[in-house]
Amino acid sequence: MSPHPEVLPDAEAQCRQLADLIRPQLSRKPALVGIYSGGAWIAERLRELLNLPEDIGLIDVSFYRDDFAEKGLHPQVKPTVIPFDVEGRHLILVDDVLYTGRTTRAAINELFDYGRPASIELAVLADRGGRELPVAATYGAWAVELNDHQNLVLGKQEDGRLVWRMENA
Repeated sequence: MSPHPEVLPDAEAQCRQLADLIRPQLSRKPALVGIYSGGAWIAERLRELLNLPEDIGLIDVSFYRDDFAEKGLHPQVKPTVIPFDVEGRHLILVDDVLYTGRTTRAAINELFDYGRPASIELAVLADRGGRELPVAATYGAWAVELNDHQNLVLGKQEDGRLVWRMENA
């Protein structure tokens, strides 16, 4: 893992890197499912870069989080939209940052409400370590070490470009 970054990497270049890592798996006809909001943006970018004809799935894990009782309902809950049959499909779950693994677990729980996929792989732009659950990304563009008080946040500029910013927790 790279130590605390002074300069944040180009998120668009990282999306291209993820696309290159996923491209060999296209013969399995995977469907992309992006976790709101950063993962949804990345999944849409991957769909473009990989020239996939099928719409991406979008998932909001708010109701599936194991800390829902503590955190309550997030004010910007979005609807989950899965425009394809999950049963027997190879899915690639897409998120911006992998940290504790709890968001990934919540997303997998929700996906199984839609059917039993053949497989689920995980693609992330950044893996910051700090796992609390045994979750690992299949495809990752950047392994980075952050302090507990630091958060990586993926944003979308007016021109549609994805960019990283660092925030203090």
